[in-house]
Amino acid sequence: MADDNNYVDGFTGLTIFTKGYTYTYDDIIFHPGHIDFAAHDVNLKTQLTKGISLSVPVVSSPMDTVTGAEMAAAMALQGGMGFIHYNCTVEEQAAMVRQAKRYVPCTGSAFEPLVLSADATLGQVEDECEGLGLSAGKYPTVLVTETGELGGKLLGLVTTSDVDMLAGKSTAEVKLGEVMTKAGDLVTVSATEGEEAVRAKLASSKKGRLPVVGEDGALVGVVERGLLKDQLFKYPTPMGTATVNKEGKLCIGCAVGTRENDKVRLEALVKEGVDAVILDSSQGDSVYQMEMIKYIKKSFPDLQVIAGNVVTSRQAERLIGVGADGLRVGMGSGSICTTQEVCAVGRGQATAVYHTSKLAAEHGVPVIADGGIQNSGHITKALALGASTVMCGSMFAGTAEAPGRYMMTEDGVRVKLYRGMGSLDAMKKGSSTRYLGESQRIQIAQGVSGTVKDKGSVRNLIPFFAQAVKQGFQDFGAKDVKMAHGMLGDGSLRMETRSGAAQHEGGIHDMHSYTKKRW
Repeated sequence: MADDNNYVDGFTGLTIFTKGYTYTYDDIIFHPGHIDFAAHDVNLKTQLTKGISLSVPVVSSPMDTVTGAEMAAAMALQGGMGFIHYNCTVEEQAAMVRQAKRYVPCTGSAFEPLVLSADATLGQVEDECEGLGLSAGKYPTVLVTETGELGGKLLGLVTTSDVDMLAGKSTAEVKLGEVMTKAGDLVTVSATEGEEAVRAKLASSKKGRLPVVGEDGALVGVVERGLLKDQLFKYPTPMGTATVNKEGKLCIGCAVGTRENDKVRLEALVKEGVDAVILDSSQGDSVYQMEMIKYIKKSFPDLQVIAGNVVTSRQAERLIGVGADGLRVGMGSGSICTTQEVCAVGRGQATAVYHTSKLAAEHGVPVIADGGIQNSGHITKALALGASTVMCGSMFAGTAEAPGRYMMTEDGVRVKLYRGMGSLDAMKKGSSTRYLGESQRIQIAQGVSGTVKDKGSVRNLIPFFAQAVKQGFQDFGAKDVKMAHGMLGDGSLRMETRSGAAQHEGGIHDMHSYTKKRW
């Protein structure tokens, strides 16, 4: 009877993850704990690396259809961080870091205005608009700067009405400088103005959008009436949330490889002020990555280095041993990744996170759970199983800040391209180095290409994820990430595995029809 009196429901993580099975997030369910605090009391502050902390434990993946300059800036502004892909030239990646670093936070600013130089022609504008679904002769708002890029001094603005004045003329060779409304005649928004002032200017100007400029007259964004109404003010970001470095600039990360020419890339990124680099490989336990970590720690001791990907404690220990400041965990768990299918190597993500985090914690090294995140519950599970942050690809693909233009499908759905870095399309642009296969005669795809629906702005997604995770932490009884890890270690976080029927029961079922809304 004594044993009955001491009976405790569920099992510890150690019991669950040492039985010879590999589990995904959906296989695991946590037991509820005792609630004696509110969800808003949960603190999600965490460590991305030994030297970088985040307000929100979410980062974006270094994929060429997920993280460019706009995404990296948006993630940092929301308290997370973005890692710019390296499926591009050194100069292009360095320029993206420069653009993201130059961004001045301004409520209501769009991230991807169409910016050209005064010498650009209306014909070039039409070329830029291919794939946007605009009818012939319909021009978007074009910002004109000295450099032809965001961050250059604002010279003027061109709208459809400016082009309409040229009716009957051949417009292809007309330069923007000839038809633009000059900056001195424009209503602009200061980068330091708040919501009320921005709304007032939009109303008084009777314009749909206004340029946002810094103190030096540089263009830093565009404020849009539609964004103010539908997206950016729906869930305002608390002051002090943004991830910034000692100089007060946004923290920006980049992916790099382990080849000799990646040292040149690394130098260019450091020159632009990159704060952390990910050594990007699907299988990071290699002599190439170990040598690169040693080189970076010797050449750039202040630069944070994230190694991986790994899925076992032995892999983790080797990379930590040569100086990794953080680990990226996951192999074959991404929605567009086929590594486990093609190569028969990998591990269920829940199991991988548990074992690598357990080892990494002994050395004080944070773990990023990369891949397999399909909903907010998966974020909660990854953190509770030992990860300090999660990395998302598909969750952010299709957002306004993701690289690429929106397209309309035949049935009227707005989509963006999303592809795995192991897909043949991505490999053709250079990502085969990530799979140690650039010299192979036959390229083996370890990912696919496709499209994903428009998800709106990450400025809505991140606050939703954060609040949902806080509620999950409240339900199982942890006030912060450190406490969750402590509960995992001492066995007070109880859990069980779920059968297929239990997983079905835990989702939406037996409905004739329903509408699923995130918030």
